Amino acid sequence: MGQIICLFEDKEYTGLLPLTYTRPVYDLNCGILSLREKVKIRFPKSKIVLHSREYLTAVVKERNPEFKVNDLSGDSILFINGRLVINNTIAKIISKLPEDIILHNENGAIALKLSRKYNNGDLLDEEGLVDLNKLDFLPKENISATLIKYPWELINLNGSELQNDFHLLTEKRKQQTTNNKFTVLKNRKHIFAHKDSVIDPFVVLDASDGPVYIGKNVHIMPHVYVQGPVYIGDHSIIKSNATIYHNSSIGKVCKVGGEVENSIINSYSNKQHDGFLGHSYLGSWINLGAGTNNSDLKNNYGIIDLHVNGKSVSSSLQFVGLIMGDHSKTAINTMFNTGTIVGVSCNIFGTGFPPRYIPSFTWGGSEWLRTYNLSKSKEVAAIVMSRRNINLTESESALLDRVFELTSAERKS
Repeated sequence: MGQIICLFEDKEYTGLLPLTYTRPVYDLNCGILSLREKVKIRFPKSKIVLHSREYLTAVVKERNPEFKVNDLSGDSILFINGRLVINNTIAKIISKLPEDIILHNENGAIALKLSRKYNNGDLLDEEGLVDLNKLDFLPKENISATLIKYPWELINLNGSELQNDFHLLTEKRKQQTTNNKFTVLKNRKHIFAHKDSVIDPFVVLDASDGPVYIGKNVHIMPHVYVQGPVYIGDHSIIKSNATIYHNSSIGKVCKVGGEVENSIINSYSNKQHDGFLGHSYLGSWINLGAGTNNSDLKNNYGIIDLHVNGKSVSSSLQFVGLIMGDHSKTAINTMFNTGTIVGVSCNIFGTGFPPRYIPSFTWGGSEWLRTYNLSKSKEVAAIVMSRRNINLTESESALLDRVFELTSAERKS
């Protein structure tokens, strides 16, 4: 049997809320792959164990039946921080890591191969999260690596990760593109389109500045422009006249129209109509109404601050758009200001700009905000999921109950 690798969450998951209310940090996407998939593809012979917050255990098991979850039994486990954006260089360093040496940098502990002389359970903190600092007496090795702390870091890294993931996934595969004579392919060798996908006439796939990866059973309608690096996931539809600019990732089973730039859209989310989405990260089961737009640049071209865990945090970036949690919706012509964060299961509507921070389970907009009834929000979630032949299971329903409870104080304030 190969090496056991435990992908774990630490306390820094809180900086990645609201996206991490409904998923572990290693299931966040960046490029074509999730952070977990990037580890798995580089350690193909290893057995991956997933470790998460206790309240996520049931849904993580349900979503990943092939993995052990929160099981630290076994000897000499290699612990890897789920916030790590791994690359080939870091993977080689970790694969050669001696036992009982902590790899770390200024953003936290990266990895530790724990020997039999220590109890794996000794690494758990009072919340049940893995805390490598509990073995702070062990020797440390400082390395240069990326441990994400905030959602906008994923957005900022998306272009380079699209390049890295494209080469990982196409390195040993025969290149596939469309033979439609009315489709324009620029830099064809850096375009991969699955043979079962349909690319209609008068589509431009431009890989001049980065690769274009199109998954299985994708439908790209006429008069679409795609400027790489871009990823479009399996079973997604790109609507006519859409413009998908560089550094954008569109997950599986999405419907996307309008203008998208430098954004990550998770699976099962829709932005079907005209409107601009830029430098943004959307969770799953989101629907943006027609004419929904976001700003990603301040009028004074200044650095953007965002509201995180009750505090104002500088992104150190000039471009940050919308960050939205799972199951949230917008009405037609909704407008979002630069650096807006919207929680899980919100329903946003009305004229003007809503607040730049909207707690989970909130209903309303610029004029007023109220608590979105939990039962009603779950009823809507069940209807939306059933349209994709997916059930809102007891575990998923209980997760929404828990997120509602965890965010109640935010709504009161």
